[in-house]
Amino acid sequence: MCTNNPTPGGLTCTHTGEHLYLQPEPIPTWTITPVSRAAATETSNFIQCARRELFPSLIGSPPWDLTHFTEAYITGEGHFLVAHDQGQLIAGLGYLPYDHRFPHLGLDDRKTVEIVRLFVTPKYRRFGLAAEMFAALRKHAIEAGVECLYLHTHPFLPGAIRFWERQEFHIVDVESDPSWQTTHMRLALTPG
Repeated sequence: MCTNNPTPGGLTCTHTGEHLYLQPEPIPTWTITPVSRAAATETSNFIQCARRELFPSLIGSPPWDLTHFTEAYITGEGHFLVAHDQGQLIAGLGYLPYDHRFPHLGLDDRKTVEIVRLFVTPKYRRFGLAAEMFAALRKHAIEAGVECLYLHTHPFLPGAIRFWERQEFHIVDVESDPSWQTTHMRLALTPG
């Protein structure tokens, strides 16, 4: 049996004494920008593909914002950010005006937007990209006069609830549906 002992610049096999040099993976770099009209179709397709992977049972029902991406995020009141690495689309995140479809959450009296469509390509996860994108989106929301951010997520999405808690969101309700357990979260941007 061969076990490895870490040494500076690589590993040494304790069985053979062979030293193996490892090249460290470079830390990814990216650029975050608002989505452009020219990139709307590519971005919508990217997010729809991610949605199909995460929610295969919803394949036949694409949401309005993804079928009308330009109207929702470019000419409408929504906002969408994308991240690229060397010209390749690697992540997306946006917000839309909250539609008050969950009246029991008490979000009716403040200017609220819903955080939607966070997806980061697996290779780029755990490097802080999602947090950096959210910080940029939050800044834009504050500049647009938004008072409250709302989102919902699900426990079956690995790390999602904890990620949003690290961004200062608080859980306001968890639905009892055993399949989805939709977890509603909010973040007040202004006192009140």
